[in-house]
Amino acid sequence: MRITSKGQVTIPVEIRELAGLLPETEVDVIYVNGVVQIVKAESHRGESRGERLVRRLRGRGGYSGMTTDEIMALTRGWGEDE
Repeated sequence: MRITSKGQVTIPVEIRELAGLLPETEVDVIYVNGVVQIVKAESHRGESRGERLVRRLRGRGGYSGMTTDEIMALTRGWGEDE
């Protein structure tokens, strides 16, 4: 296993599965007695995985400033012939 020029390393899938390291899992890298360890971070300020996902996606819809009714009106005719 090699470290990239950006300091990145790929954790093998078998180890990720055994450790429960799912995508978007927060980890800490620590140095203890000459050994580098990757450990799950303590709770991310109490946010659940779903809350982190919503936070990351918020504002990415591209319809800023539109009401829900305006967005729904756009989607109602989607795919129909004019």
